[in-house]
Amino acid sequence: MGISPIAERKTRATFIDRDGVLNRAIVRDGKPYPPETPADLEILDGVREALAKLKVAGFLLLVVTNQPDVAKGIQSRETVEAMHLKLQAELPLDDIFVCYHQDSDECSCRKPKPGMLEMAASRYGLDLGRCFMVGDRWRDVDAGYRAGCRSILVDSGYRERKPENEPVAKVSSLWEAAEWILRQEQQK
Repeated sequence: MGISPIAERKTRATFIDRDGVLNRAIVRDGKPYPPETPADLEILDGVREALAKLKVAGFLLLVVTNQPDVAKGIQSRETVEAMHLKLQAELPLDDIFVCYHQDSDECSCRKPKPGMLEMAASRYGLDLGRCFMVGDRWRDVDAGYRAGCRSILVDSGYRERKPENEPVAKVSSLWEAAEWILRQEQQK
């Protein structure tokens, strides 16, 4: 006997980066930065609709975000958590996973390492091969690849290194990523 449709839907998720995908990133010299306060957090056009479509299709919606400004002393953990409360109040997100470390901490959760995605997979019983990672930076693409997900790049034209692994798609927004994901699922 096969897996029930309800159980089957619970085994897949769309992982979503925060800054530059859900909300507007502050871009300086071609590099994205997080907003400074919850009041500065601006949800991008089409995000609500994209998440609603993915939710209806049975995807868990999980944010995975690096927030190294906390470790650097630039932003407080309380400020980041206040932004997440705002996102959770306004968007149909199932959970938010955060790495507060910087590269020098060499933790397993900081993207491009797959730790946050693996933690989510353990918590929610996910089949990572059926999941997608949507992000706007090389770190997101490589984290998804290393976790065994299909990675989609929201190409914002940042001036930074390219991912080690090619994304399965390049799009200009979360809306386009959601459309791409749903087309792939219809082809199965």
